[in-house]
Amino acid sequence: MVDVRVYSPGASRVEVRVLDGDTVLLARNGSGWAGSVQADDRYQIIIDDGPGLVDPYASEVWFGPAHTRDRHDAWAVASAWPAPRPQRRTSRPLIVSEAHVRGMTKRRDRPDAGTFTALADELPRLASLGVSVVELLPVHQFDPAEPNYWGYMPLAFGAVHRSYAHSAAPGAELADLVSAAHDVDIEVWLDVVLNHTTEEDREGPTYNLRGLADREYYVVNDDGSYVNDAGCGNIIDTTSPVAQELLLTSLDRLADLGVDGFRFDLAAVLARDPAFVRSIGDWAERRGVRLIAEPWDLARYLAGRDFPDARWAQWNGNFRDDLRGFLRGEGGLVGKVMQRVQGSPVMFDAPASSINMLTAHDGFTLHDLFAYNQKHNGANGWNGSDGTDDNRSWNCGWEGEAEAPHDVLVLRRRQMRNAMCLLMLSHGTPMIVAGDEFGRTQHGNNNPYNQDNETSWIDWERREAFVDHEQFVQRLIAFRVQHRALTQSEPWGSDVEWFGVAGDPDLARHSRSVAWHIGDLYVMANMWWEPLDFAVQVSGPWEIALDTTDEQGFVGSDQVVGGSLRVGPRSVVVLTRAD
Repeated sequence: MVDVRVYSPGASRVEVRVLDGDTVLLARNGSGWAGSVQADDRYQIIIDDGPGLVDPYASEVWFGPAHTRDRHDAWAVASAWPAPRPQRRTSRPLIVSEAHVRGMTKRRDRPDAGTFTALADELPRLASLGVSVVELLPVHQFDPAEPNYWGYMPLAFGAVHRSYAHSAAPGAELADLVSAAHDVDIEVWLDVVLNHTTEEDREGPTYNLRGLADREYYVVNDDGSYVNDAGCGNIIDTTSPVAQELLLTSLDRLADLGVDGFRFDLAAVLARDPAFVRSIGDWAERRGVRLIAEPWDLARYLAGRDFPDARWAQWNGNFRDDLRGFLRGEGGLVGKVMQRVQGSPVMFDAPASSINMLTAHDGFTLHDLFAYNQKHNGANGWNGSDGTDDNRSWNCGWEGEAEAPHDVLVLRRRQMRNAMCLLMLSHGTPMIVAGDEFGRTQHGNNNPYNQDNETSWIDWERREAFVDHEQFVQRLIAFRVQHRALTQSEPWGSDVEWFGVAGDPDLARHSRSVAWHIGDLYVMANMWWEPLDFAVQVSGPWEIALDTTDEQGFVGSDQVVGGSLRVGPRSVVVLTRAD
């Protein structure tokens, strides 16, 4: 038998309806109701003869053939959860790759394409690239009738999306993927969406929480409308003990699969109750998992020390915006770039707490960041009104790829090398997006949340055209690991020295260049469109290790650099101490 426990204080009668079976009356226990069903039963919760609801604690959800968004045919499944498996932290410095389970392998020629099983076979290549963490977009069960490719509209927080599994046991298949990642020294983090649900606003469907205890689970205005700080119709009331219990139970269940970390979508919603955020921090310490916050929502921006628990790492949106602006040649950003490169100490005490990124699932790919000035989102169905207009991108003089001149294509590849350089040479935890290492494109779509097609799926044929860039990224990650200053846990503090082309850094509006020295590295970044002669202001001897004007990036020169060096337009040069 499997226990069923439901919280619905306003109900006068609660039943469990078993598909092709009996209806079981649940017994009241305070504000809750309890009973049991047989193992593997498919069942719905009935409140006062209302429509069938999905148990919010379901570990699996089954959808009948008649299922639609308007008249759902969704049933909880009383399935066994896999036995707990251990976490295993990587032995390597953290290099994060954000990936989508389905999109990663959907274009592979194999019968299980788009599943956890297929993704497991990609892990050795990622390990060879230098990736030590795979962060998966949400794997919560969502409504298959909703256009929701990214998975950010959860139906059951603690159930694994059925279509991501090749087998009949999605939870066990995800656990096997995690074990396979551990075997190649890769951690697995899950992007969890605990701030809102697929029930949307009052016009949305009723699946479970709304029908059980609407005002206990959601933040509701006095007029009965939902607070919509997530932009998806509702937000979970994270001050509610019953909601907190549901969320923590779901996290516990996913951690039992061996998952090593959790990235929390729109974590500022959870921070409506700072004590709850800290209780998640306490839970994570007990379970040995990492926590990562997206520290904002539509109403609040809590990046850095404004977030209520310093144990959480955070996506650093300031790194993304400031480095994108610098890369496209905006003036007046040198001071901000100096902050971002050294791990944003004005925001974080520990550099590793800053998840440094230039791209993520929402926004342009790395290639598209240098191929498009404007978003091209017509296929999404919103007449181009969706997705940000503030991309801080630059198309290098030609919009898109069609008929782009050769010199534009050459510049774009250099800009991609520049971007990867600045990311990997910065203190903090770098994150890339799967496919950015070989020029993945979404053809200018910066919000393909509903594009479950070739727009979003990784094009493996494209890899052949960008093999040089993938090799560059592989060597760059290895270079990062070889130089301890880039991965040390301690802040750089006074150990880093900052320079301009000559003398101190130029923080004026016209400035588009900066240099720094840390450990055995001397970096010169010139985002001006003309070459600049940099004075090498730290005694050497130095030799050139990397120059992004070279198509290979790594030049391997034995030439000892003298007192100055010409750095090409829109390029980065890295010196290392000569033996």
